[in-house]
Amino acid sequence: MDIELSANLFLIVANVLVSLSAFNNGELFHKLKFNAYYITQYRQYHRLLTSGFVHADFIHLFFNMFVLFMFGRYAEYFFQDLTGNRLTGSLAYALFYLGALPMSSLYSLEKHKHDEWYNAVGASGAVSAVLFCFILQQPFSRMLIFPIPFPVPAIIFGVVYLVYSWYMGKRGGDNIGHDAHLFGAIFGVMITLLSKPELAIQLFNQIIS
Repeated sequence: MDIELSANLFLIVANVLVSLSAFNNGELFHKLKFNAYYITQYRQYHRLLTSGFVHADFIHLFFNMFVLFMFGRYAEYFFQDLTGNRLTGSLAYALFYLGALPMSSLYSLEKHKHDEWYNAVGASGAVSAVLFCFILQQPFSRMLIFPIPFPVPAIIFGVVYLVYSWYMGKRGGDNIGHDAHLFGAIFGVMITLLSKPELAIQLFNQIIS
């Protein structure tokens, strides 16, 4: 993929630049972070999008960007193949990613709309959408997941990921946005299957065979 046509690379660079700027600027961090109370009470809707480009720390940023680098290119290829044009496909992928950011936060928006204390940052919702776009394309590819010492099929990881995110979202208490992970993944599944419904048939056939 040519660098100038790589929406995935552009998104990674944008995440890194905005996050690094916010690390050194508390006021900027505050203005960009997700806060359901500010969004609903003061109509600061930009936070649904901008919160996905700031991160809590370097580890948070690195992990999200590593996953995006590893799997985002496959999602971008998917949209390029779908449209039959590299530039149009890259644009469609960028819109898919950007759309996943607010969509992954809608549940948290309703859940915490009266909680002025609740804040969230990170690209995890959109990264989950990208990851599940890959899983639907290559459901039986092998993935190494720390700390599991052996590779597991992508589809098995996907199911465990969804169940774990749902359970931890209900349990809470660990300062991780499991709800965003879950609904970002659901968004990724829905858009990927709506874009290419035959993937569902292929997955079914692969499972029963």
